[in-house]
Amino acid sequence: MTTESNQTIAVIGAGAMGRGIVQLFAQSGHRVKFYDTSEAAVAAAHAFVTDMFDSKVDKGRVSREEADQALANLVPCTQLGDIADCDIVVEAVLEDLEVKRGLFAELETVVSPSAVIASNTSSLLIADIAARCKHPERVAGLHFFNPVPVMRVVEIISSVRTAAVTVDRLKACIDTTGHRAVLAQDQPGFLINHAGRGLYTEGLRILEERAASHDQVDLLMREAAGFRMGPFELLDLTGLDVSSKVMQSIYDQFQQEPRFRPSSIIPPRVAAGLFGRKTGEGWYQYPDGKKLEPAGAGETCPTLSDNCSVWIDPEAEDHAELSALSQKAGARLAQSPDDASLLLVQPWGIDVSQACADLDLDASRCVAVDPLPSLEMRRTLMLSPITRAQSRDDAAAILGADNAPYTIISDSPGFVVQRMLATIVNIGTNIAQRGIASVEDIDDAVRIGLGYPAGPLALGDSLGPHRVMQILEGMQRVTGDPRYRPSHWLRRRAQLGESLTTGEAARG
Repeated sequence: MTTESNQTIAVIGAGAMGRGIVQLFAQSGHRVKFYDTSEAAVAAAHAFVTDMFDSKVDKGRVSREEADQALANLVPCTQLGDIADCDIVVEAVLEDLEVKRGLFAELETVVSPSAVIASNTSSLLIADIAARCKHPERVAGLHFFNPVPVMRVVEIISSVRTAAVTVDRLKACIDTTGHRAVLAQDQPGFLINHAGRGLYTEGLRILEERAASHDQVDLLMREAAGFRMGPFELLDLTGLDVSSKVMQSIYDQFQQEPRFRPSSIIPPRVAAGLFGRKTGEGWYQYPDGKKLEPAGAGETCPTLSDNCSVWIDPEAEDHAELSALSQKAGARLAQSPDDASLLLVQPWGIDVSQACADLDLDASRCVAVDPLPSLEMRRTLMLSPITRAQSRDDAAAILGADNAPYTIISDSPGFVVQRMLATIVNIGTNIAQRGIASVEDIDDAVRIGLGYPAGPLALGDSLGPHRVMQILEGMQRVTGDPRYRPSHWLRRRAQLGESLTTGEAARG
C-alpha cells in the first residue's frame, strides 16, 4: 500500500534541477522514476546521483547501507510510458510555456487519474501550464531551489483550479524529506522570488543614484544589516542573465508595479556578458573562480582638525554615544549649530539635504550618521552634495575614534540599510496583504530560501512597524516615487501599534 513515506515519484527532466529532485526523494525513501527525452541525460543523472551518495559515504555523512538503500530507489526510464504507475509527477524541463503545456497534456494520458502532476517552474503561472489539462485540479507547482538537497525549502503553489487535496498530498510528501514546505498562491514570482525583489531593486536604485558603490552596498548589508550576501554578490551568484529576466517578468506580470521596477543599468551589462561567477566577471571579478575584493575597500581614519567643535542634533537616536565619541576624539561639544564646525544628524528615511532644509542647518558643515543598526556595528556616514572635506574628515575621525569600521556614502534618502530593510519589509507585508502566503510561511521561506537573517515581517517587528513607516514615508517624501508607498497591511498595524508577526496583527 502506498503511503506518504513510500510513494512512487516520477521526475521528468534530468538536468541540474531534475537530478537534485531525484536525489532528495530517493534519500527520503521514495521509489523515484526519472525520464528525459535524451537517454544520455538519464544515464548522466543516474551516474551523478550515484556519485553523490558515494561521496556522502566517503565523507561519513551516511553509511554504505543507507546509500545502497537510496540507490535501490532509483529507476531510470527510457520512455514516458514507464512512469504510468507513479503517485506524483514532478516536471523539471525547459522553462518554456508551450513545452510545459504540451508535456502536461501528454502526462494526463499516461498516469492514473489519481496522480498529482506538479511543475518545478520558477516564473510561469501554474494556471497557464495547466491550461490544456482536462483535470487542472490535480496540477500544482512544486518549486525547489538549487542545489535541491541543500536548499531546505520548497514552494507548493496552488492555482485557482488546484484542489486542496492536491496541495495536502504534496505537502505530506515534502514533509518526508525534511524540507520546509511553504504554501503560496499562483502569483508572479510565487513567494520567495517575489519577496526577494526588494534586495535587488533597491540595491540597483542606490547604484543608479550614485549614493554608494556596489561593493559599499554589499559591505553594509553584510556588516551592518547582518545579511549573508549583499544584492550584487547575490546577483553574481544567481547569474545576471537569469535574474534580469525574472526582474522584468515579475514587473510585467504585476502590471508595472513601481515596487518591482527593474533598473536600466542591467541590459548593458547583460549585453556585455557580465553575468557573474559563471562568466568570471559580473559586479566583481572571479579569477580562478574566487571573488577578487575591490581595491581600497576599507576606510582610513583621518586626524581630527584643530579646535573641532561638534553640534549633535538633540533628536539624534544615538546622542549620548555620539557625544562620548566626539569627546574621546578630542572635539568640543557645541550647544548651537552656529557655534560648531561640524553638525551631526541622524535622520530616518530622508537624506542630509532634506534634514538640513528641515532643521535650517548649513549643509556644508553637516554629516548624517545612520542610526541603523546601532553604533556597535559598521557605521554609515552620509554627506550632502556640498559637505566640505574638513567636515567629512572630522566626522570620520569621530566615528572611527574607537577603531570601529565605517563607510562614507553620498546623499541618499534612508542611507543604505534603512532603505533596503524598509523596502524588504514593505514587499513582505504586501504579500501578506494579498493573501499570497501566511505570515509564518513568508518569514520561513525568505529566511531559508534567501538566507536573510530573518524573514521580512520579523525584520519589520525588530525595527518596529512605526519606524518602518517613518522610513518609507520619508523616502517617498524626498523622491516622490510611488515605489515607497507603504502597504495597507503595514500602515494599519503601525497605526494600531501591533506586531507584524503575532496575534491579531498576523491576520489578513
